[in-house]
This record gives sequence, structure tokens and C-alpha cells, in this order.
Amino acid sequence: ELNRPVSALHVGDRFVVRPGERIATDGVVEDGASAVDMSLVTGESVPVEVAAGDAVTGATINASGRLVVRATRVGADTALAQMARLVEAAQTGKAPVQRLADRVAGVFVPIVIVLAVATLGFWFARTGSLAQAMAPAVAVLIIACPCALGLATPTALLVGTGRGAQMGILIKGPEVLESTRRVDTIVLDKTGTVTTGVMDVVRVHPLHGTASDLHRLAAAVELSSEHPIAAAIVRGARHEGIEIPIATDFLALAGVGARATVEGRLVEVGRAAADEVPADAGLLTVVAVRADGQLQGTIAVADTVKPTSAAAIARLRGLGLRPVLLTGDNEATARTVAAEVGIDPDDVLAGVLPEQKVAEVQRLQAAGRVVAMVGDGVNDAAALAQADLGIAMGTGTDVAIEASDLTLVRADLHAAADAIELSRRTLAVIKGNLFWAFAYNVAAIPLAMSWLLSPVVASAAMAFSSVFVVSNSLRLRRFHTLTDAAR
Repeated sequence: ELNRPVSALHVGDRFVVRPGERIATDGVVEDGASAVDMSLVTGESVPVEVAAGDAVTGATINASGRLVVRATRVGADTALAQMARLVEAAQTGKAPVQRLADRVAGVFVPIVIVLAVATLGFWFARTGSLAQAMAPAVAVLIIACPCALGLATPTALLVGTGRGAQMGILIKGPEVLESTRRVDTIVLDKTGTVTTGVMDVVRVHPLHGTASDLHRLAAAVELSSEHPIAAAIVRGARHEGIEIPIATDFLALAGVGARATVEGRLVEVGRAAADEVPADAGLLTVVAVRADGQLQGTIAVADTVKPTSAAAIARLRGLGLRPVLLTGDNEATARTVAAEVGIDPDDVLAGVLPEQKVAEVQRLQAAGRVVAMVGDGVNDAAALAQADLGIAMGTGTDVAIEASDLTLVRADLHAAADAIELSRRTLAVIKGNLFWAFAYNVAAIPLAMSWLLSPVVASAAMAFSSVFVVSNSLRLRRFHTLTDAAR
């Protein structure tokens, strides 16, 4: 029996992986050929063609043909399990950050008690009346009541996180706000973060007829294929409003392409030969379209950059952050994407495996940088946990979201800039609350000690300080970003 539950697999067992299924565990292909989507693990945007004898990684997706795989590593030895251990190690290594209010109140409250006792002793010695001495001492305790200090952090955090939720930004806790203030470097995963993570048609180059005619023939054949490149061609044709004809006698040619009969012509769509690739194709993935053995033209597909990425990265620079592109994809592709979105060539880290992503974040931290990391895949999870501030795309994997400090519901880098702006603004409000609450106490306590404030007036002043802190926090409800203005 080839198929069995993942928990029952042992090294040497063979199992079948059909199109669209995840590969259960690390192994070697024994039979069949297919394109395997590696983006979840390595970040490669183009599916990798595999055939008998090639190694495959568990949790990657079989995109097209049927595979028979022999397990080589199972359970805790798999690449996915090793990533999970990296995430755990990075999370346990994070030092907790105490709330600002706790640190201030921990010093302030004992000092106030000492001052109240000293006031009581001074006025009792001066007046000889305990009743009269109690009035200024009680006024000191009332005016110094740390209600405003206690409200400073939770009220601002409550309003700030509520506003963030309205904007699609989920903040895990107050320690995250401290991290956003100190961050000076932001590491960006490429596939699914800066780029769409989905193949799209970027160029149609006909040799005969029009581009629509060529696209129409190719889409008719690819309509029956599960390959990611086929899906891109069909999606592109539908987007252009091209009517796709019905194909017959479809045959998938694993690792090569596909062919079918379209309107009486034998149409083949597959990998273009070196002499068939246009000179200006660059790093695009090019497929050739043939009809009755004659080349009709080529179609180029690529993982395209999100329309908002360049503007979002410019905003991140404006916030004082240095953007770094980190990807498992090849260096040439990574540099092309970096140039398109405005990232310096020296800040491109390509061909980086998941465990190396953690090492790259650690290297930046060792150089004195405070690092934020933005990612969406399993391969990013350990780096997200290691970073001083982890930001996960909400459209990404659960393990990436769990390892992060901020989650962005919108799959848009503008949301990362919004999150950092909102977090910094919330932290500024918290500090403002603490400053005014503390300054109010510092100014009012001497008056109370001098018997210039009665307990009644002190009570009213204390209540006003709490109202001020709450009102100041509520200003965060009016927080707007450049993204809101554009809408």
C-alpha cells in the first residue's frame, strides 16, 4: 500500500503524491515528474521541476504530475520540524519588556508614602494637633494617587490597538510598542511580501498574428493543466477578456509542457529552447507556443511586484528604516526586484535557506541594528521570532503569524508602514500620559505638603488628571495614515 497516514510513515516507505497535494515528508522521487511549488519552504517564486532521483521537501506542493516518493526523513528529522525548533529557540531567547508605568510607579509610590508620613510628622510637631496634621498628609496621598499613572498605559494601548484593528493591524502587547520605537532596519521577505507570490503573464510575443491570437491558443491548452504557469496563462487570458476555445485530446508532458487539439490544430505549449527566448526576456520564465510543429511565439510569466511595494518601501525609508531584501530565490531575480522597488543592491540577501534567515537577522543584530522582519511563510517563521519586531502578513501561514509581534490583515506593505506609525504614535501617547501624570504630581505634592490644598481640592485635581489621561489617549481614534488619505 503506497498511501498511509503521515504519522505512520517510516524511512524507506513509498507514498503517492497527486497534483495539488502536499508532499508528506522529506524524500526522493522514485517515479514520475512534476513541478513542485517550493515557495512555502525556500521562497522560490518559480516551481522546481523534479523527476526520478531528485530530492523533495515535506510540506511543499506537487503542482502538476503524479509522483511516487520514498521517505528519507520523517518526524523530528524533517526540514519542517527543524524550522519549528528554530522558531521555539528564537522565541524563548526574547527578553520581556516591562511596562513603563510599572517602572515609574515602583519608585514613585514608596516616595509618596514617605512624603506623606513626613508631612504628618512636620505639621503635628508644629501644631500639636493630630487632626490638623492629618489634613495635609491626606491631601498628599490623594493628590499623589497614581490613578493617572495606572491609566496611562492601558488606556492608550486599548485605544491604539482598537484603531489598529480597524485598520487591519493586530498588535500583540505593549512590549511591541517599545520595539517599534527602536527599530532602524526592516528585513523584507520577497515572495508574497514584496511580490504577489503568484505567477502572472507579463509579456506575449507573437511571431504570427496578434498577441491575443497567441494567448488564446495557449490558454486553450493550459485550461486543462494544473501547473502554476498554466494557471497564469489562463488567468491572464480571462483578465484580457479573451474567449478561450475548447481543446480536445489534452496530454500533459511532465517536465516539458502540454499539448492538445485546438480548432483542428495540434497546439503545444512548453519550455522554450534557448534560441526561442527573446533577447530582452531577462529573468522571465518563457514558454513557447507551437501549432502543427511551427513556432507561433512565446509567452513570458513572472512573480510580479505588488503595485504598492515601491511606494510602501519609500514610506519605510521616511520612517528612518533601512530596507533589506531577504529571499531564498536566486540573486539575479532578487536584485531585479530590489531595483524595481528601490532597495539598494548592497542590501539584497539572496539564496538564503530558512535556517540561514535566522543567522542573517542575528548578524544584523550583532552589528548593532534593531531589526524588524516582514514575512508570510513557514520559511520566515524563525526569522520573525528572532527579530526585535516580527511582522506577519495575515494572508500567510499560521506558524508565521504565531511567531510575529504584529499581524497585518492586508497583504500590502503599506500596512507595515501604517503599523509602525501607529505603534510609535501609541507609544508617544503613553509617554505623554506618564509625563503629565508625573509632572502634575510633582507640581501638586509640594502645595499639598504646604497645606495650600485641602483634601477636597486635591480629590478634584486627582480626578482631573485621570480624565486628562483618558482624553489624551482617545486622540488615537483620529489617527490617520497616508494610506487613508489616498482612499
